Amino acid sequence: MEQRGCSKRPYLIRAMHEWMGDNSHTPHIVVDTSVDGVSVPVEHIKDGKIILNVSDSAAHNLKLTNDAVSFRARFSGAQFDVWVPIQSVLGIYARETGQGMVFSQDTEKAEHAEPSAEIEVEETRSHPHLTIVK
Repeated sequence: MEQRGCSKRPYLIRAMHEWMGDNSHTPHIVVDTSVDGVSVPVEHIKDGKIILNVSDSAAHNLKLTNDAVSFRARFSGAQFDVWVPIQSVLGIYARETGQGMVFSQDTEKAEHAEPSAEIEVEETRSHPHLTIVK
């Protein structure tokens, strides 16, 4: 029976968003706009990507679900309903510090990959031996 894995990406995005808010930082996400389903103002896309402020003050009715990031925001004075599939989020970072997390575009594939022989060998080794150094 095949077990369906759940992506870690939405959980990590929510955790980083909360951490940034707790530290009074402004969270921004980097989005790959070539992914199907992305709905952002096209005039703000640069090189196939867009950076979105997802702070509570900028992103109204923000929803960070397992499937997408969605909110309503103002772009050049006009309101826009943003919809960003989770797999299109390339990273999240704090504007003030640049600290954050970058996601590989291959993350979804890696999460579902079979363990390699090297990992299996690693797991079968005995426990490390520790000695006291005085």
